[in-house]
Amino acid sequence: MEEAQSSKNFIELEIEKDLSEGVYKSVCTRFPPEPNGYLHIGHAKSILLNYGLAKEYGGKFNMRFDDTNPTKEKQEFVDSILSDIKWLGADWGDRLYFASNYFDQMYEGAVKLIKKGKAFVCDLTAEQIKEYRGDFTTPGKNSPYRDRSIEENLELFENMKNGKYADGEKVLRAKIDMASPNINMRDPVIYRVAHMTHHNTGDKWCIYPMYDFAHPIEDAVEGVTHSICTLEFEDHRPLYDWVVRELEFPNPPRQIEFAKLYLKDVVTGKRYIKKLVEDGVVDGWDDPRLVSISALRRRGFTPESIKKFVDLVGVAKANSEVDYAMLEYCIREDLKLKKPRMMAVLDPIKLIIDNYPEGETEWLDVDNNQENPELGSRKVPFSRELYIEREDFMEEPPKKYYRLFPGNEVRLMHAYFVKCVDYKKDENGNISEIHCTYDPETKCGTGFEGRKVKGTIHWVSAKEAVKAEVRLYENLVDEEKGKLNPDGTMNLNPNSLKVLTNAYVEPELAKVKPEDKFQFVRQGFFCADMKDFTNEKPVYNRIVSLKSSFKLPLQK
Repeated sequence: MEEAQSSKNFIELEIEKDLSEGVYKSVCTRFPPEPNGYLHIGHAKSILLNYGLAKEYGGKFNMRFDDTNPTKEKQEFVDSILSDIKWLGADWGDRLYFASNYFDQMYEGAVKLIKKGKAFVCDLTAEQIKEYRGDFTTPGKNSPYRDRSIEENLELFENMKNGKYADGEKVLRAKIDMASPNINMRDPVIYRVAHMTHHNTGDKWCIYPMYDFAHPIEDAVEGVTHSICTLEFEDHRPLYDWVVRELEFPNPPRQIEFAKLYLKDVVTGKRYIKKLVEDGVVDGWDDPRLVSISALRRRGFTPESIKKFVDLVGVAKANSEVDYAMLEYCIREDLKLKKPRMMAVLDPIKLIIDNYPEGETEWLDVDNNQENPELGSRKVPFSRELYIEREDFMEEPPKKYYRLFPGNEVRLMHAYFVKCVDYKKDENGNISEIHCTYDPETKCGTGFEGRKVKGTIHWVSAKEAVKAEVRLYENLVDEEKGKLNPDGTMNLNPNSLKVLTNAYVEPELAKVKPEDKFQFVRQGFFCADMKDFTNEKPVYNRIVSLKSSFKLPLQK
């Protein structure tokens, strides 16, 4: 029993304590994104954590948009967020909510605070409010409008709602304590005037609640028990508690903070991604070089790999950075036994088997994944003319080069031994053709036990192979220089995308569907691009190479 308890993270321990003490009868969590951008890998941690906790304790999981700021919100972001969360496997059932649906209750809550003498309308400008607030060493000072009567505040707030003031002319502030050591408690603004059309409520409102006021109300109205959020909200928790307490919600929710997920040398900030999109550095929020959830999906990552990654990172109270290599490790682990191992030649050079019958095509039986027989087998065409990788042939090889060179013999994967007997060059001195002979006695699977060869190379039949585009990705950020320059600009890797337009793949790979995944032997794991792939013009993204620099920590 003690061992089971020790394996729980600190949030689970807090929830179990609340349940055992009767603070709550059941658990309700939520994921509350603002619809002002696309979700990224950090959000995936929050989604899976909140959904996982609800599932673990037989509770409910709410999906709610914190759409209280119409200046930055779009329906495009709402749609993309819902798609991402569904793809990750988090199920909100019929509990899809919008903060904007509670605007009437928030307005009533603000009126209630005014009537309790806990809120006032302030005429100070944003700059003056900041000046009056003080800092970490200097207490703030009261607004000259702080002592307006309840009646005057009610009238002014109603006038704000009725559109009688310009943006920024007046705000509603909570009346708490301008000398509080927590700056968030120094009479924070809870409503502002903003003459903006809202994506959900249209032009009904010209005043909008601030996040710190709206969020606890949303949680309380929905019956959320545990409001799980990231560490930057720790200093906001006293205000969260103040709002639900002063508005006298029964069974108020409690906020618990956990550490954000940071990836080293990876761009996650919405501001930076937005600039990359606007500057045309990437081709949208789902560019596979980004770590937005939609970009990871397009690159070829799976929900299972992201969940494994989140589980490995764990839930902590202190922020830390994680290597991108850990995420790559997780996708390799997820795909290696699930997907077929296919042959693709990315930088082709023609190989001609001089003694193989012209015009003949032999269909070889090939296991889809030698480590997982359940994936079955397929037929692969073999003929006199093949394509192999250019790097698999050298005129003058160094020591321990076991692939093709003049006079050397290698195995063609799944097929025969071939021996290089000649080669040709084009007018620029580049190798254009390799000539070999094959030994028909060495066919793979026939039990040949004669001489041995040290090298095995992959290939595709030139006649049946399908021409394809292959996209190879590296980190968008120049890892050696770091993410940012002193002036705030990003250090971008000029080689983050390499497009190969002359690759050849075996014919089976042209019959797949967008988002299908497979291993290209010796090349890595690849995915049929979800936007650009067609059977007539196949396009593949490399998800990850086969080699890993990540070592899984030793388990206790």
